[in-house]
Amino acid sequence: MAVQTRTTTTSLLVLKTLLLAVFCLFSFLIGSSSFTSSSSSIPTSTFTHFSSPCEPNSNSNSTSTSTSTSFPPPPPPPTTTTTTTPASADLDFYPHHQLPSTLSPSSNSSPSSFPFCPRNFTNYSPCHDPSRELLFPTRRFFHRERHCPLTPDDKLRCLVRPSPGYRKTLPWPKSRDHAWFRNVPFTRLSVLKQSQNWVRVEGDRIFFPGGGTSFPTGAKSYVEMIKRVVPLRSGTVRTVLDIGCGVASFGAALMDYKILTMSVAPRDIHEAQVQFALERGLPAMLGILSTNRLPFPSRSFDMAHCSRCLVKWADSDGLYLIEIDRVLRPGGYWVLSGPPISWKNSYKGWQRSAEDLENEQNQLEDLARRLCWKKVAERGPIAVWRKPTNHVNCAKMMRAWKAPGFCVGSDPDAGWYKRMDACLTPLSEVKDIHDTSGGAVEKWPKRLNAIPPRIRSGLVQGIMAQTFSDDTQLWKKRVSQYRVIVGSFTDGRFRNVMDMNAGLGGFAAALGNYPVWVMNAIPHDLKSDTLGIIYERGLIGTYMNWCEAFSTYPRTYDMIHADGIFTMYQDKCDAVDILIEIYRILRPEGVLIGLSWGEWPLSSRKDTPCGQLSAVNIGSCFRSRIFQSFRQTFFTTSEPGRKWNPKPKY
Repeated sequence: MAVQTRTTTTSLLVLKTLLLAVFCLFSFLIGSSSFTSSSSSIPTSTFTHFSSPCEPNSNSNSTSTSTSTSFPPPPPPPTTTTTTTPASADLDFYPHHQLPSTLSPSSNSSPSSFPFCPRNFTNYSPCHDPSRELLFPTRRFFHRERHCPLTPDDKLRCLVRPSPGYRKTLPWPKSRDHAWFRNVPFTRLSVLKQSQNWVRVEGDRIFFPGGGTSFPTGAKSYVEMIKRVVPLRSGTVRTVLDIGCGVASFGAALMDYKILTMSVAPRDIHEAQVQFALERGLPAMLGILSTNRLPFPSRSFDMAHCSRCLVKWADSDGLYLIEIDRVLRPGGYWVLSGPPISWKNSYKGWQRSAEDLENEQNQLEDLARRLCWKKVAERGPIAVWRKPTNHVNCAKMMRAWKAPGFCVGSDPDAGWYKRMDACLTPLSEVKDIHDTSGGAVEKWPKRLNAIPPRIRSGLVQGIMAQTFSDDTQLWKKRVSQYRVIVGSFTDGRFRNVMDMNAGLGGFAAALGNYPVWVMNAIPHDLKSDTLGIIYERGLIGTYMNWCEAFSTYPRTYDMIHADGIFTMYQDKCDAVDILIEIYRILRPEGVLIGLSWGEWPLSSRKDTPCGQLSAVNIGSCFRSRIFQSFRQTFFTTSEPGRKWNPKPKY
């Protein structure tokens, strides 16, 4: 009897266990089905956080409607061995620390969802906001300088969307001459500059005839005139600065000479001239000669150009021409057209007196002489000066000429919110009067991979010739891997590329054979300032602080390379603001690429062929935290053969 009772009890226990297991399984299936159903009906205007494949749910009690905006924890760091390295060891530009388990935006400033911005923010540029300009004095056009939102309450936490009817940008080189009107729906330039052939609206397209204020018949014939004085085809001139660029037709014409032009213009009454330039696939950024230095290092450009940019060069103690001298390479050229050049033939058309223009030119000539520049020629509408290759003779003559003194104790490369100085940036000493101060650069294209003078002279601490060579070869391999992931760089999908942390410019150099150009951004507070090296390679770029917005319009870059950015800025500002800025400047169907090991977000395995780098679009972690409503996976791993899905169309 006792044995039978024990047997019955055991049977009941087994039955209860089986029933409990079935109940748990049924509950789990019902819960999963409910979650899937609710997830599939998320409205497009909602930005609610959900778990994603790259975001493990660490809290089993959390619900599917959680609105947390904390970032997913990083994977475990790669195993490293601490060693002592000599001063000559290779210098890398990648983070050597990990993010905390959660990287949460500040609770007082970060909402849990990010709606689209209002329609009137379609062309919003946070640091060049016309409404903010009203808060600053207009003297020397200071109101048109960068003025960024300073507090979390001032920053816009929404997603800038395109104008109605936006279409995929025309591929290069077709984009050089045409653009979709709906992408840049501005007509004012086509009216104000009609006689100068800047822009013409033709049906649903915009046509760029190539004209400008000083070259209404076209920039090509204008460049031909300059070519008679400046050796444009020799490879000596590679990097050019165009001040007051209009729609960058001058820079477009120089492309035929394999010359890369940084076109700079402010946001002013001429509407979005820089936006037109970038829509064409030409390098450009918002900027102005005002009170601060231009965001470039000294000795950057082989030539500087101004075509009727209406700058009073001799005013304010010659500050503006002194700034041009700072950024010109030794032996560089300055080309000027428009008032007061050729005033004898043009003063009536300019509606100014001959006496006034003659006085302005005399002051300009005197200032250029006191800067030790030599006038090469004045032919027709243009005049050309050349900066000396060293200051041997200049130092002897400065007292007699009452020239601006040499700057003392000032970093010549400081170009981030640094006030202009009324002093001449000194060139380094040379052994022979015929030597080029700082060292001569190679002619293009050999210049791209030759050891830059700043490295040969040891000017940048910790970077040796071998470091440079290794970095160059490394990026060639990585770009080859990127091609496996994102496809061809030659099919017209990519033209405007941004490298947010450019290092030695290896990424841009590896793209040198493709029809793309790269804006190489160097964080302004890095201990090793490498932007000068990038310019010596024949590439272009700018100083930048990614806690602020970039000086460009929305939807102006096809690809953004962002390696190391999030860990670099984790203690400086909110990562969400950086992501929203990336979203603002990235075009629909654009690609975000290159996040290092330990970065957020992360898609690649530790053992991927890219090493510590991976290639991503706006990833599923990125999407689930901020862009959930798009209902599409944009994340791409670095596994060969995996397809990529770009930022969505609208």
